[in-house]
Amino acid sequence: MPPQECLSHLIESIWMVRNHSEDRTESIILPDGKIDLFLFLDDGVNFEIFIGGICNKPIVKHPFPKSVMFAISFYPMAAEYVFKRSFSDFLNKKIILPPGYMGFYREDMQNFEGFYRKACVTMQRIVTDPIDTRKVKLFDLINRSKGETKVEAIASEIGWSSREINRYFRKWLGITLKTYIDIIKFCNSLKQVKSGHFYPELSYADQSHFIRTVKKFSGTRPTVLGKNENDRFIQLTTLSDD
Repeated sequence: MPPQECLSHLIESIWMVRNHSEDRTESIILPDGKIDLFLFLDDGVNFEIFIGGICNKPIVKHPFPKSVMFAISFYPMAAEYVFKRSFSDFLNKKIILPPGYMGFYREDMQNFEGFYRKACVTMQRIVTDPIDTRKVKLFDLINRSKGETKVEAIASEIGWSSREINRYFRKWLGITLKTYIDIIKFCNSLKQVKSGHFYPELSYADQSHFIRTVKKFSGTRPTVLGKNENDRFIQLTTLSDD
């Protein structure tokens, strides 16, 4: 579900996934340029809260049979305005947190609609500092362009030097602006890969460049990624066909 409008610059979506299967199959999480806060309940017994930072490579997730996850997917600005901490040391890693973090507990997983409402109220309470309009424009431009934009063009349009932008990205996220743009373009290519179109539809230099990028962020070729055997690539499994 999308967040309330007042949170749309910081939150991409609030969502849940339930695994009814008992199969112990590993899955793979692909880079998507988001910071995720998870509430995880394993077979109704083991409860955990953790944050997944920005990823720049595929992450193997251990089997999670008979489980449910509630999650909030944040845009990168949340590092500064929500979590108020740098994730530069947690690239491709997760941070395990104690129950009660941000006021979330196991009981919040009884009902997704209730979790959604609580998440929106909680984030509105946490976000008190005015948000730099340059940063809002930065991420809006990259997302609207589907990653089809250049570092120099972004800097020129928002009036913020590329050196300062890269300093911001390294400080809060541990990656460069160029890497983030490449991740967003990769994410916007997943739907075409899932539908069986293995030639670049976005602004890749050529098919070889497209294949190299897909392999870099997924660990495999577009043809293998598109098959998604055993639903192991989570984002492809949940991606809408619309």
